[in-house]
Amino acid sequence: MPADIGHRERTEPTSRHIPLGTGLTYHVLEWDEPASQRDHTVVLIHGFLDNAWGFERVVSAGLAGAFHVVAPDMRGHGDSDRVGAGGYYHFFDYVADLHEIIRTLGRERVSLVGHSMGGTIAGYYAGSFPAAIQRLALLEGLGPPEPDTPMPERVRRWISGWRRGLSRAPSSYATLDDAAEALRSRDPRIGRDYALELASRSTTRLDSGRYRFKHDPLHTTTGPYPFRVDLAVQLWEAVACPTLLVDGEESELGIPDADLRRRTESFKDARRVALPGAGHMMQRHRPEALAAVLLDFLSAG
Repeated sequence: MPADIGHRERTEPTSRHIPLGTGLTYHVLEWDEPASQRDHTVVLIHGFLDNAWGFERVVSAGLAGAFHVVAPDMRGHGDSDRVGAGGYYHFFDYVADLHEIIRTLGRERVSLVGHSMGGTIAGYYAGSFPAAIQRLALLEGLGPPEPDTPMPERVRRWISGWRRGLSRAPSSYATLDDAAEALRSRDPRIGRDYALELASRSTTRLDSGRYRFKHDPLHTTTGPYPFRVDLAVQLWEAVACPTLLVDGEESELGIPDADLRRRTESFKDARRVALPGAGHMMQRHRPEALAAVLLDFLSAG
């Protein structure tokens, strides 16, 4: 099924750069319409190698008119700072960054919506600061399948990958069309025009005239710490707010049913819904349908 076209008028956000207490400057998109519930901030947290613009169609389909909406580029993604020389991307650094975003931009009530990696960040935060979050929506955000690589091998891969990432130039593309086709090769559900729009938001033009995706190449290396369900469960069990777990009905994520059940049942107050016609990148595939589901859930709080 093709992605929703988006018949509503597109709502332009304000683009801001804000310094965080963690030492980095973050780029955020902010929608703050006068008619919205301006005391209720909804923070949208993107997934791996994505950025804040990936939520733009979902926000334009209804969230912008209902809430104060903030969507950051997480560290090393989009137009936010990279960690710099000698640094690496350790997962809980994202949680600390999110704390600073909420402290800086959050209002009386704060709800979180996270996709994939962003969902894991949101779930960890809501478990660490349960009193701070009104509602939590995880879009296939219960983590990846647990890896079976032994830790010694994983550490070796991390160190060798880190060295390679620093020593070689990342991929680049001769034209914006080529960058858009690279997106479509990984996500064939999106149409050419939308892929071109995403590519224009997600790439930078080099002095050579070629285009390169903005994320830090270190993100493509194997991290030193694997995802562990036992640790995640401890945080999910501490989540106090109502939680919505959204799956793409045609997703390719591939978490075994028994494992997925264990993760889902960790939450005190959670319900699951499946979005028809959507894969893992549901915010691209069915933005209007996803907006309707989120609007219904978030408005109840």
